[in-house]
Amino acid sequence: MKKTNMLAAAVVTASVALSTAAHAAKQTVCVFDLLGTGGDVYAMMKDYSLAAAKWGADITLKPYTDERIAAEDFKAGQCDGVSLTGLRGRQFNTFTGSIDSIGAITTYAQMKDVLTLLSNPKMGPYMASGAYEVVGVMPLGAGYLLVNDRAINNLSKVSGKKIAVLDYDKSQAKMVQKIGAQPVASDITNFAGKFNNGQVDIVAAPAVAIKPLELYKGLGTKGAIVRFPIVQITGNIIINPKKFPDGFGQKSREYVATQTDKAFKTIEKTERDVPAKYWMDVAEADKPGYIKLMRESRIALAADGIYDKKMLSLLKRVRCKHDPASFECALKDE
Repeated sequence: MKKTNMLAAAVVTASVALSTAAHAAKQTVCVFDLLGTGGDVYAMMKDYSLAAAKWGADITLKPYTDERIAAEDFKAGQCDGVSLTGLRGRQFNTFTGSIDSIGAITTYAQMKDVLTLLSNPKMGPYMASGAYEVVGVMPLGAGYLLVNDRAINNLSKVSGKKIAVLDYDKSQAKMVQKIGAQPVASDITNFAGKFNNGQVDIVAAPAVAIKPLELYKGLGTKGAIVRFPIVQITGNIIINPKKFPDGFGQKSREYVATQTDKAFKTIEKTERDVPAKYWMDVAEADKPGYIKLMRESRIALAADGIYDKKMLSLLKRVRCKHDPASFECALKDE
């Protein structure tokens, strides 16, 4: 009997030791930031790593200026977590990766509601996908079209123009082809150079990317930024949950949700700091057509399996909460 008790005690002690060791283990998180350790995303992740210590994690950040390599290193297990854009993060979770779907969120007020919803514990099951878990979604700002000639001021004038598209995001090339323009495969490391050197006529980017990527060079004296959000760019924190303490994901999502107001203030200041001469408004008469086109594209891309239908439905509910009189609120196809 004494031997049995001793054996049981040894098993319990070993289990506790293993559990403690797992929780005390260090984690490495790959962080994509165009400016490396000098960028806003990396600074945000430094604050995040400090907060994560309270949830039992010991995070070391590993900076990357090439998002593709950060994602590949994460998949290869060289990092236990990764911070990257939602567009690149779609490969790990289609649900959260569809927040960045074209035209699905039209205002920052809507975006705030979506991010609050995602931090609700009831959304936890949707945050996990296979071996991965999304533990935070942050706003990076609306994506605007930048044109090298402000004469490109409606869809008919976009026909035949060269538009940079991210080579890993199939939705972008399909959308560009739909409007009769020519997609030019690019990635985050070279799309700005192609615009600045005149290899493409149009790019999409958030205001926070304009200064660091020197997109003013591509705008030149004739270009403009079209003040009509075509997408909301997000940043995702994604982990391998086996490498983190139990319950880490929900604590992380709740913390990240408390940081969104700060992020929006930075985004809105950056947009205000863009010189007024670069902004170009869309004619009110043209907006309904653009909204309809983007809506049809989302539905088609969801049918192709590129966008997650559950997320598109959630985003529509948020849009209709803010604009219940919209024509789409009576329709059932999204």
